[in-house]
Amino acid sequence: MTVQITNNPLCMAQFDFELTLISISSNWYDKLTKGLAAVDITHLVQPEDVERVKNHLIAVAEDSAKDPFIAVNLKGCGDSARVFAWLDALQQDKVINLLSMTSEQIDSAHVIRRLKNQNELILKAAGEGIYGLDANGNATFANEASTRILGWDHKDIIGEKLHAHHHHSHADGSNYAQEDCKIYAAIADGTEHRVEDEVFWHKDGHPVPVEYISSPIIEAGKIEGAVVLFRDISERLTFEQQRESDFREIKKLKEELEQERDYLRDEINIQKNFGEIVGSSLSLQRTLQQIEAVANTPSSVLVLGESGVGKEMFARAIHNHSPRKNGPMVKVNCASIPQDLFESEFFGHVKGSFTGAHRDRVGRLQLANGGTLFLDEVGEIPLDLQGKLLRALQEQEFERVGDESTIKVDVRIVAATNKDLLAEAEAGRFREDLYYRLSVFPITVPALRERQADIGVLARHFLTLTCNDFGRDPVVITKSQVKALEKYNWPGNIRELKNVIERAVIMSTDRKLRLDLAMPSLMGAEIIERSIDESTDGNTGSADDQILTEAQMIAFQRGNIERAMKACNNKIAGKNGAAARLGLKPSTLTYRMQQLGLK
Repeated sequence: MTVQITNNPLCMAQFDFELTLISISSNWYDKLTKGLAAVDITHLVQPEDVERVKNHLIAVAEDSAKDPFIAVNLKGCGDSARVFAWLDALQQDKVINLLSMTSEQIDSAHVIRRLKNQNELILKAAGEGIYGLDANGNATFANEASTRILGWDHKDIIGEKLHAHHHHSHADGSNYAQEDCKIYAAIADGTEHRVEDEVFWHKDGHPVPVEYISSPIIEAGKIEGAVVLFRDISERLTFEQQRESDFREIKKLKEELEQERDYLRDEINIQKNFGEIVGSSLSLQRTLQQIEAVANTPSSVLVLGESGVGKEMFARAIHNHSPRKNGPMVKVNCASIPQDLFESEFFGHVKGSFTGAHRDRVGRLQLANGGTLFLDEVGEIPLDLQGKLLRALQEQEFERVGDESTIKVDVRIVAATNKDLLAEAEAGRFREDLYYRLSVFPITVPALRERQADIGVLARHFLTLTCNDFGRDPVVITKSQVKALEKYNWPGNIRELKNVIERAVIMSTDRKLRLDLAMPSLMGAEIIERSIDESTDGNTGSADDQILTEAQMIAFQRGNIERAMKACNNKIAGKNGAAARLGLKPSTLTYRMQQLGLK
């Protein structure tokens, strides 16, 4: 092997791991071995120190030397000298350097060595990846964190262009040209570049989300390379994504809870469908006496009655006069629940128990704990669920859908129906044992036709409520109008009466209740005319009950519109127009006039 002679004024030599001399400074070579064909370590060191130097170099190669300095007798560099040996790991083939130094140089070398050791400890302890590049973009060093994060060994990257190893592609797999890379931009323009959302590629091929800073190394005004500090942000991104998902879930749950709160608030408070129970008829008083008798007991109550009689209002009266009045009253409209959701609605479910169960849900039985569960339209409960409901009511315990744990409750049951449940049971459409469990104390709410004495009071009550709700001035209902209302059969019961009054208020002007327009079939032409006159002059009277034909009704409506148009000088729209007098929109009045052949 040929020894390379280097142009170096110091006494310096390099050896490979076999302790074969690779190179020697020309200054040293000329002093001690000039004219020799080959040089080895025996030519550099006095015989008594050869083995000691060999052992020292081996220790340096194995990184086990406690001190890189050793005092030896060198040939050609003075009788006694201190030499500094170190391992150069940056070269492609690692070599051991041997350098003769003066005392001053040794002191400086000690300082440099301490600083180097400190820097190595800092780099080793750092949690972020750190590597250096020379001016050509080749890696000069990399700390342990960088190799741990990216999987590349030192031997894979030292002296190599790192862009081709771990920064060659964007996150979507598209090519990332080196000239666009911010790491190399620091070498090109001499400024710091910070990137917060890119990927480095692991040795095994998977992307590692990172943020990094590339800082130029500038010495004597010349850019010598760059130092890159990067951080794996995988956990942070996962946390942020989970946090965003949690926020969305929380927002969704908040909205659902608000909806549930509003539902319960509406269900717990007395609804204003019919206001408070109004009336003093004998049939109503009998029902109220039954409510008073059963309210303070824990017995189940079955409220019976036709549609529109206000069964829910009487059920609430039972709850509000019971010891449970401070607890919730939860309503379940059994007619409005899809059949496949009945069990979930009553008992609740756990997340994932069926398709669409994205979260745990509390059932109505549990919501009503400590209060009253009102089963409206109870006759609509599917037959296959009635057995489970019966067990839950008898045992006061149940399991949620998808959950094996038992939940105990304290719930009173009030049910309502317009069906004959006993007949339904006999027909096999309703369980007989559930019927007897629900009908411990049946209460029948009288139909409105059975409460004739209450019709006038109810009409005036609804009239006041409607005017207040609409922000309208009070509207007057006459005695003849009340008598007409009392003669009607009211198949829709109280609900129908309330709707008629509401329509009449909408169509009324100048405090005249237009019952004629709200329900023309209710009153004859003479009653209509007289009710208008009475509301104007305050007189009261009675009228014979009449039934008008369709032709008579059209003729009356035509005449009524003609009188309004004449009174308003044929003006339709505006504050003083016929539409306003009739309580109609101008477009509606125009349409009716076209239908009636009026111009």
